[in-house]
Amino acid sequence: MNYYLAVDIGASSGRHILSWLEDGRMHTREVYRFDNGIERKDGELCWNHDRLFNEIVKGMAICKDIGMVPASVGIDTWGVDFVLLDGNDNVIGNTVSYRDDRTQGMDVKVSAVISERDLYHRTGNQKAMYNTIYQLMSLKCFHPDYLEKAESLLFTPDYFSYMLCGVKKNEYTIASTSQLLDAVSCNWDKELIEMLGFPGRIFNEIVMPGTVLGKLRTSVAERAGYECNVIAVTGHDTASAFLAVPTIEEKSVFVSSGTWSLMGVERLTADCSDAAMKHNMASEGGYNRRYRFLKNIMGMWMIQSVKKESGTTLSYAQICDKASHTSIDSTVDCYDERFLAPESMIDEIAKACEESGQQIPADLYETANVVYKSLAKCYASTIAEIEELTGEHYTCINIVGGGSNAEYLNRLTAQYTGRTVYAGPSEATAIGNLAVQMISSGEFANEASARRCIFDSYGVNKYE
Repeated sequence: MNYYLAVDIGASSGRHILSWLEDGRMHTREVYRFDNGIERKDGELCWNHDRLFNEIVKGMAICKDIGMVPASVGIDTWGVDFVLLDGNDNVIGNTVSYRDDRTQGMDVKVSAVISERDLYHRTGNQKAMYNTIYQLMSLKCFHPDYLEKAESLLFTPDYFSYMLCGVKKNEYTIASTSQLLDAVSCNWDKELIEMLGFPGRIFNEIVMPGTVLGKLRTSVAERAGYECNVIAVTGHDTASAFLAVPTIEEKSVFVSSGTWSLMGVERLTADCSDAAMKHNMASEGGYNRRYRFLKNIMGMWMIQSVKKESGTTLSYAQICDKASHTSIDSTVDCYDERFLAPESMIDEIAKACEESGQQIPADLYETANVVYKSLAKCYASTIAEIEELTGEHYTCINIVGGGSNAEYLNRLTAQYTGRTVYAGPSEATAIGNLAVQMISSGEFANEASARRCIFDSYGVNKYE
């Protein structure tokens, strides 16, 4: 029996999940979990990559301890963030988070070189101030020495894969979040990169998910206690989650519900039209050169922030249940960047309700209700936009990720959208990561057979 290891790292935590096939079913086991979060360093909001990498190796060693040594390992994370390496492979500067404000005003700098319309036509990415293109422009303006020294740019999962096996590549799905990839060729837009004045040498070869990068470094293998392959999986967590959607219906809208809610459909071609731009849709890379035609919604980040700020010991499920018993009807715009990194999420939601003349939430549960109803409202409006742009009618919604456990939100989504909602699996990002490894190794023939197996292997709840 072959085992496969997914290292799935999100904004608040990471997890190591082993998988294997037995009796035609996909089985998973979480073997390790660790915390993640943003730290302030030198006035910037940063990730602690040294600590995260130590956690990655620590979790890998546990696989040996329990007698379940994986044939391969793959890493998925959030998008857009990157690490710069110099000629000696040393990290340059801080590993800054997309939530840092260093990109403010950088859209003006980029627009002076290329219009937002032309940029969208080339890349298909929705405008977001945290995109890699704006992070790099910030470095060009304030830390040009970093770019002068840099020899390689690695996105977060690329960097950890490099640390595991010593191979520097840029995986396609994570690179597609940068706003620097040609949407048609699925490769770097070298002309755009030159126009912006970014050093072309730092952009590595693009590889597709399923590519075997190499074996573990000797030093890593010694710490882990075994040797295995490192696979470039669908490195962007949303791409992994989309692959794990257990749909057997073609007319389905996908929602990857975690810190962010990524809502969209799979398509065979990129839509870089003016109409798609108007609706702020993105055509991001998916498995097997498919496109995730989607919109980025603030998502469970708002609930995560509210829970943390309140200091409650209640679980998300308990908060969700108590919220369902409140009667407040207020909603806010989940697309509004005011909710990206406010000093107080609770206060910001209250202010938004007050400014729009709506009832102000009085406690944690009313605040949570506002968030859940706002998300469901956003889902409904986004489906309408997707149908307008694609000319298709979608009959159901498949919600995967941690947010699929929010029963009240699922019921609200069915109510607001008028569609059947299928919820689960909750560990979709890890499962999609594992599916890529299993397809690469020949356990599954293709993504269709992987999805069929996922559907048969995991419980899916239905809401109408």
